[in-house]
This record gives sequence, C-alpha cells and structure tokens, in this order.
Amino acid sequence: MKLLFKNIKELIQVRDKNIAFVSGKEMKTLPTIKNAFLIVENGLICDYGLMKDCPKGHFSETIDAAGKMILPSWCDSHTHIVYAGNRESEFVDRINGLTYEEIANNGGGILNSAKKLQKTSEDDLYQQSEVRLEEIIQLGTGAVEIKSGYGLTENAELKMLRVIKRLKENYPIPIKATFLGAHAIPNEFKNDKNGYLDLLIKKTLPKIAKENLADFIDVFCEKGYFSVDDTNRILEAGQQFDLQGKIHVNQFNALGGVKIGVENKALSVDHLEVMDTDDIEVLKNTKTMPVALPSCSYFLGIPYTPARKMIDSGLPLALATDYNPGSTPSGNMNFVLATACIKMKMTPAEAINAATINGAYAMNLENEVGSITKGKLANLILTKPINSYGFIPYSFGNHQIEKVFLKGKEVQK
Repeated sequence: MKLLFKNIKELIQVRDKNIAFVSGKEMKTLPTIKNAFLIVENGLICDYGLMKDCPKGHFSETIDAAGKMILPSWCDSHTHIVYAGNRESEFVDRINGLTYEEIANNGGGILNSAKKLQKTSEDDLYQQSEVRLEEIIQLGTGAVEIKSGYGLTENAELKMLRVIKRLKENYPIPIKATFLGAHAIPNEFKNDKNGYLDLLIKKTLPKIAKENLADFIDVFCEKGYFSVDDTNRILEAGQQFDLQGKIHVNQFNALGGVKIGVENKALSVDHLEVMDTDDIEVLKNTKTMPVALPSCSYFLGIPYTPARKMIDSGLPLALATDYNPGSTPSGNMNFVLATACIKMKMTPAEAINAATINGAYAMNLENEVGSITKGKLANLILTKPINSYGFIPYSFGNHQIEKVFLKGKEVQK
C-alpha cells in the first residue's frame, strides 16, 4: 500500500538524519517543511519534501491535506493505564482539604488501587485497559509505555504485565512494559520493607524475565515509599535481568534519587517537580532523560517541573501524561502540551520536541517513532485546518486532531 499526503500546509518535526534526542537550546528548533508532500509505503515513512518536487505515479490512496498540518504522533513515555476501577472518592477528599500524602496515609492512594486490582480478573482488567488505550490513540498517542505497580502482590503484578503483553499483541501501537512492583509497600509488609524487596527481586523478577513480560524496571523513590538505597538495590537487580531502569523521583522531596538513577544508567527520571541545582548538574551530559508530568501537577495542585530552568541549563526534557487513577486520570497528551506551555513556560516548539522525539527516546523507541524520518513508522497526526503549530497548545481543552494514522492506516473512530 502506497499512501500520498499532498498539499500539507506544514510538515512538522522533519529530521533527515535520525537523532536520539534534543537538549537545551536545540529544543527551540523544530524543523518543518511548508507546502509539503509525504509518502507512506508498507506502514513506513518513505519520502517527503516540497510539493513542487512531489513524484508522480500510482498511489493506493491520496489525501489532500490543504490547510492542515502533519506531525509525528505523541510519544507518551510514562503511563499506568492498566488499573482497575477509579479513585474519584479521593478526588472529593482532596477538594475537602486532604493532601495526596494524607490520603495515602489513611489507606487510600496506591494501596486502594491495589485492593481493587487484586480482586479483578485478568480478562476484566484487559477490557478496562483497552478502552483507555483506544482513547489515547484517538487523542494522538502513537507510542506508549505502561507500568505495573497497582498489584503489589506477585500474582497481581504478573497479571498486570500479562495484560500489557496482550495489549502489545492486539494493537498496532508500539508499547513498552515496565515492572513497577516497588510502587508502594503493601500493608502485609508494612514493618518489613526489606522482605518485600526480597520478594520482588528474588521471586517476582525471575518469573518476569522467564515470560519476557517487561522492558524496564521502575521504583518510587520518595519519603514513605522507597529510599535511595532501596532504589539502588532495585535498579541493580533489574540490570541482572537486562531491564533498564526508570525512576519516579523528586515528586515531593529531593533525596538524591536522580544521582542514583544516573549512576545506574537509568533511561529516564520522571516527575522532577522538586529540583535542586545538584540534580540539574548531575543530569548534564548524560544519557538519562528527564521526564515532566504536568497533568499530575495540575491535578494535585503541586509545583510544576522547572522546565525553563532545566532547558536553559542545557538539559533535554520529555513530556508524558502519567495517566493513572489517583493523580492523573487523563491520557490527553494535547492537554500535557498546553499545560507545559502555559504553566511551565515552554515554547510550542520545545513542547512538541519533548512530546515526540524526546518521548520516543525515553522508551528506547527513537529509531522507530518520534520524527518525520525515512524508515520510521508512519504514526502520524493530521490536524484540522490551523494557522500554526502553536495553535495546538494554545487551544487548551480542545484538540486539533482530524485524523490519526498508525503504520499509515487511519484509526477508525
């Protein structure tokens, strides 16, 4: 199948040579081609250029994109979309004055979700999760990472990872799976955290490796959850099973977790709402991607990742949704983009770079998605008629997507 998009008002995020990610001042540069064509063949980007150079020939389908723009679909490198039920009652508790941490201390939070998930069958969990996956695809997400972490027992964590594996097999979107058993300490291990870590490392990890259920390993490094030493232990254990590390870190406190992540060659450090100068210095000239989750800050009313300070210091930055039932019940990357611009003072070009090429890198998918580059998957967003790509974050609360394509095929609504 050979598909031609013609008369594209602007083709966005065009990279003739594949690059891993962009940092610092480079994030302000978003290469585009105006009045362009794009050719897709066998699900891959085959050719593109100025409309005056558009080749003639037979195409299976031609789409006239006059007045519209095309960009690579969003790359969401941090989600928890495999979960059971919801936590809307906690939403009301927060309105009534309780903090996220107070709710967790009262038996809510992650432990609340774990109770529900443990009682939910694998088939039911899959059915709930595929609805969310289809929802984010319609909102323009064309690659996604999904974490476990709402099981907190061996059987429930394996159940979550098997659901993620089924989603991988049944949907044409690149999906990465992350083992996040160290998301919280279960009640039965409340006074024996080391016992729980032993369970994860000595019993659960070997089973995950045997069934090839995960690509990454993650840990919540935070007061009341897992310490810097715990984090180091988890990341080192993951390396024994070829699972590269990621960390939930610096959400409420800066404990030194960013440094441990870099020392363990973590692919990403995520959240980063609280950043000190030492953390920024540690990340400079590394291959660890900082990931900001602005919807979480919006929903919880906590500080936003200091994107401006980080980018101006020369760091890269990726954007992701953190889609989960407790702190970010939304997988809308369009809202993430808008919030990053409005609240974190990122430019539209920086935000699009963060949500495409840098997000792809944060999943080890930079060779497959994230830019308009020959040979990459034709996972694309076709916008509605808009004046400029800046209108995408400007029109917060709405999205400017007319059609979504995965491997060159239109996703049906």
